[in-house]
Amino acid sequence: MAYKTACFHFFGSLNDLLPADKRQVDFEIEFQGDQSVKHLFESCGVPHTEVGRLTANGAPVDQKYIVQDGDRIEVHPPVLPIAYETGPEARFVLDNHLGKLAVYLRLLGFDVAYRNNFQDEELAQVSSRERRILLTRDRRLLMRSLVTQGYSVRALEPRQQVIEILNRYGLYPAITPFGRCVHCNALLQSAPKEEVLERLEPLTRLYFDEFQRCPACGQVYWQGSHFEHMQEFIAGLRQGAEEPGS
Repeated sequence: MAYKTACFHFFGSLNDLLPADKRQVDFEIEFQGDQSVKHLFESCGVPHTEVGRLTANGAPVDQKYIVQDGDRIEVHPPVLPIAYETGPEARFVLDNHLGKLAVYLRLLGFDVAYRNNFQDEELAQVSSRERRILLTRDRRLLMRSLVTQGYSVRALEPRQQVIEILNRYGLYPAITPFGRCVHCNALLQSAPKEEVLERLEPLTRLYFDEFQRCPACGQVYWQGSHFEHMQEFIAGLRQGAEEPGS
């Protein structure tokens, strides 16, 4: 079977996912038979969940387009912020390596499914079945056909990962902090002090009177020094969102 050739060019943040010699340049892909544009751009390491507008020879096409010999394909990232398809609220599922990001997102009030023993197939199924955005650093996981919404997290530091996600999905207005258990994701409930007294350290008993408790795992929360540090962090996030060009 004869080989065909198509010229590809990737734009913007998609270049983060390419080998150095393919970034910001035209390059050719050889292929045989009928191949979709999705198959060919994923062969370069770019998951379908990362791709927005596609053109073939200047005309818009979708990801099912069958690439023709001699085509010039342009691949663009989506326009930010991305409209999520998870319902009225953004809902996420995170892979095993993003535990700290899961904690931060839950602290900000977002519904996050996370376990440290999720298998790849299970992550894809949860994302599809529960209509959750899959966050991972494993691009091959995002290439599974079950996954329709997902993102390959670029940053390595958890707080920078949070900013990345808030910017991508336009979530700053949706931040509702300190209402969700960071351990198990359940919504917190107010708890009278006398009901949690036996679980408190002596100084906590002395200086704090308002508590929340997780109805699922029993974790107790109060506004200690960690609460103050997180308030500062959240204020910094919101300030960054309000700065010009942010």
